[in-house]
Amino acid sequence: MNVVTKLIHVESKGETDMMDLTGDVEKAIRESKLRDGVVTLFVQGSTGALTTIEYEEGLLEDLPVALERIAPKEAVYEHERRWHDGNGHSHVRASLIGPSMSVPFVKGKLTLGTWQQIVFIELDTKNRSRELVAQIIGE
Repeated sequence: MNVVTKLIHVESKGETDMMDLTGDVEKAIRESKLRDGVVTLFVQGSTGALTTIEYEEGLLEDLPVALERIAPKEAVYEHERRWHDGNGHSHVRASLIGPSMSVPFVKGKLTLGTWQQIVFIELDTKNRSRELVAQIIGE
């Protein structure tokens, strides 16, 4: 069993910017030279999230609308009352989606479904420079 850690750098354009990381994760697995195992991804920060979706225009529009219904920007957030930084909803949304995910790989290939991509979602109100940790475990 081997463990290889890689960083994936992303530059977001701010709130609800979504980036397909599938190619970056595949590259990290290739570079690790591991054939079978699991890759775990983690966002360093409390206002970013990871998920899988079909990365297409309709869902890129639908997901922000759904997040607004679940955790509206204009709702009252204690975080906002305490820090006055305008991103209480960002923290709640990121917590609901989550900061990490794991995907198995077999023969060097991710086991994603046909219409499934690994996606980073920026939920903070401003653009961010982020390092995502990819920890690849396998043989």
